[in-house]
Amino acid sequence: MINLLGGVVYMSHKTIEQQITEAKRDLRSRIPDLPARFAAETERLKEEIAAVKSEMQTGHAIVDIEFADIQAGKISDDVMQRIRRRGVIVVRNVFDPVRVANWNTTLKSYVADNDYLTKQAEKAGLDTYFGELAASKPQIYGLYWSKPQMEARQSEELSDLRVWLNHLWYQPKSGDPEFNPNRECMYADRIRQREPGDASLGLSPHIDGGSVERWLDPSFHKVYHDILFGDPDSYEPFNAQSRTKTKEIPSPAVCQMFRTYQGWTALTRQGPNDGTLNVVPIARAMAWLLLRALMDDVADNDLCNQKPGRALGVFKEFHELLLQAYVPIPAVNPGDTVWWHPDIIHGVDNEHLGNEDSNVMYIGSAPDCEKNRRFLDMLRPAFEAGKSSPDFAPEDYEVDFKNRFMPENLSDIGRKQLGYE
Repeated sequence: MINLLGGVVYMSHKTIEQQITEAKRDLRSRIPDLPARFAAETERLKEEIAAVKSEMQTGHAIVDIEFADIQAGKISDDVMQRIRRRGVIVVRNVFDPVRVANWNTTLKSYVADNDYLTKQAEKAGLDTYFGELAASKPQIYGLYWSKPQMEARQSEELSDLRVWLNHLWYQPKSGDPEFNPNRECMYADRIRQREPGDASLGLSPHIDGGSVERWLDPSFHKVYHDILFGDPDSYEPFNAQSRTKTKEIPSPAVCQMFRTYQGWTALTRQGPNDGTLNVVPIARAMAWLLLRALMDDVADNDLCNQKPGRALGVFKEFHELLLQAYVPIPAVNPGDTVWWHPDIIHGVDNEHLGNEDSNVMYIGSAPDCEKNRRFLDMLRPAFEAGKSSPDFAPEDYEVDFKNRFMPENLSDIGRKQLGYE
């Protein structure tokens, strides 16, 4: 049975293989000139891959800007268009390095003083988020309510930055906007603390936010209408149309909120080969991925190895072309931030070959909309009790943790982000 959010049950009396077979039959019959459409998208993708490779030879494919330039209104239209094309951006010097160093130290103490690693070992296997990804689980800790995490989430710096990032999205030309770009809803995510030499494996290339439902459920067909049924040249990854209406399969692997960007804040210096982020910086890669699963060399009951309730995997068997553009992020320093479009392929190095810790706080952007407000109604009681974020396995480590961030520590920004005001 597949239960989609919003009270919708999609073909629950049939096996997932039957659902996939019927969905593919339906899509193949409705998509005009499917083989030609996929061939054209393949050529477009090859051009983008060549561009990424060229940009990597002369600098970097990922857009790299200063937070101060955003604040000063110095980001040109050409740079903003490049962000929309690449879907990944590094924003430098968002936080003062001394402040970030204190956050990093405080987080280490929070982990050690509360004996987190012992408690995590006792609950090993409860969190299945990474279970279907080829490279298993990196050193990501199920902690949500430390003071550094909450101070960063409710900071003026990230509040201002996320508003600017949200405005890079296009709202529908008619009707109500999909979201309010000027108000943020809090999304409580985790932290990564990875030591030099760690070879506990990383996170294989994937996309969050749903897998098989992108093909099975009509709510996603609206998001990708131009790819599937309309004019592919008109598809714009940063078009917000219907993005907040999608219905994902509930799972610790699937985000329940609409995020304009996934992201993290660097607590330490890190870059290529440092056990950190790699991406395919092509914002419209989803167009090729969706059509690829409908090709004749993929079994009728298969969607290129996708599994319900898991992240959308990117596999060499089916997606080798895409992986030609899989590149590491540039080196970042404490206080820098990295942001990527929710459809961007990303992963984590299998090994940390660097000389310093590779530590981050995962903080994305989830603007105000009905879908995200529904999540806040679940998040607030979890925050007050110190329980795990409702989007993840209910490990609830922090219920009795010392020095946890408490409701009385919220700023006005934080109260608004959590929906208290």
